Amino acid sequence: MGGRRVRGGRRRSRAVRGSEKPEVSALAALRDALGDIVDVSDETLESARADRSGHRSPGRPIAVVHARTVDDVQQTMRIATATRTPVVVRGAGTGLAGAANAGPGEIVLSTVRLNRVLEVRPDDLLAVVEPGILNADLNARLAEHGLWWAPDPASRDISTVGGNIATGAGGLLCAKYGVVRDAVLGVDLVLADGRLLHLGHRSVKGVTGLDLTSLVIGSEGTLGVVVGATLKLRRITSGDTCTLTALFPTVRAAAVGSAAITASGVQPAIMELMDAAALTAAHDLLDLPAPPVGASQLTIQTDGPAAAAEAESIAVTLRAAGGDVIVTTDRAEGERLLAIRRAMHPAMAALGTTLIEDIAVPRSALPEMFDEIARIEQIYGLAIPTVAHAGDGNLHPNFIFDGDEVPAVVWDAADELFRAAVRLGGTLTGEHGIGMLKSRWLADELGDDQWELQRQIKRVFDPLGILNPGKVFADA
Repeated sequence: MGGRRVRGGRRRSRAVRGSEKPEVSALAALRDALGDIVDVSDETLESARADRSGHRSPGRPIAVVHARTVDDVQQTMRIATATRTPVVVRGAGTGLAGAANAGPGEIVLSTVRLNRVLEVRPDDLLAVVEPGILNADLNARLAEHGLWWAPDPASRDISTVGGNIATGAGGLLCAKYGVVRDAVLGVDLVLADGRLLHLGHRSVKGVTGLDLTSLVIGSEGTLGVVVGATLKLRRITSGDTCTLTALFPTVRAAAVGSAAITASGVQPAIMELMDAAALTAAHDLLDLPAPPVGASQLTIQTDGPAAAAEAESIAVTLRAAGGDVIVTTDRAEGERLLAIRRAMHPAMAALGTTLIEDIAVPRSALPEMFDEIARIEQIYGLAIPTVAHAGDGNLHPNFIFDGDEVPAVVWDAADELFRAAVRLGGTLTGEHGIGMLKSRWLADELGDDQWELQRQIKRVFDPLGILNPGKVFADA
């Protein structure tokens, strides 16, 4: 895609000498090939050390390449392969598992300037986009065509589509409308050696060969660099939107209420649960009146032509479960109520340094998982404010502490929490990914045979092991 262009001066060929340090050779080659898009400023290198997980690499990377074209990405990967230099692909840096953190001896390949919408096809309900476009910006563009892309992470205003694909993101709407894997038809992928693959299809159906598109989604930059995506769109839903809140005296009662809604067969668009500590923190941040002591809250939204009838049915179920229910059909009021849930991350940050965790269990097991969290809080003497995408069983427990290093007691508690989720039929991560923070537990969930098979698959895509080393598939 595109021809070779000279940037920042005359292009010179440079052989990599064996006597030079690899990082010196790589940086010189990058500067010769790509000119002024190779950034070595102190501020840029420092920011590339961390994402929003609160963790930082032990030092700075060699350089950040601000790719503007697919050709820039391919040239970067060819140089990385020739010089055996590790590459960390980075979008907006909003991840919560450390997958985009870059350290000494590594090149950062930034895709945020690859941010165009290349094509919108309302007749085929698809769009072709570059990875750097923000999730919310994409949906603002699609709204002009009466369309939207369903994945709705809480970070939608600041996270990129490429990052959503890399982590297999979910969000508030995924119980009804699916996660990223359900909304991507194909990806354009640059391999470690610079080759460009076009994976997937533009048709609704397509089962030719192995499903490499789904393999890449959620691979966290370990298999290749996503430089384009063909997205499956939906038409903007007609009809009303109804929002409900239900206060319960305990978090277990709220979890039982959410499980009752799932069992009833009604499918809300959004069903979010905030425990007492999370709800109080969000109210404090937004300067709202304090909720009742110990109360947990479900926030639910229905949409479409049947929204009002579904909301009434849900209200009946919640009241039968002991909830104090309020229903509104006013969209502005509904968004105000949802803003309390969306304020969770800054509310936790206001309490101290936060390790934001991510587990998922079968929806019927939500009450038991909250019992486990309460047990772990008591054993380890910790407060673990928790929110959940209750519609699909995805929980985000938050460990709050002082300082920059996660205390050993927090990791001990997290270890027990992860194992409890798996024991209940769940998983280590529902949407944030493994990154660098959870790699030590990956083999425990997968089992030795599957863990090794996945490592072998990575080696097929990346035989030199230069793509995001030390992440996901680090030694167990």
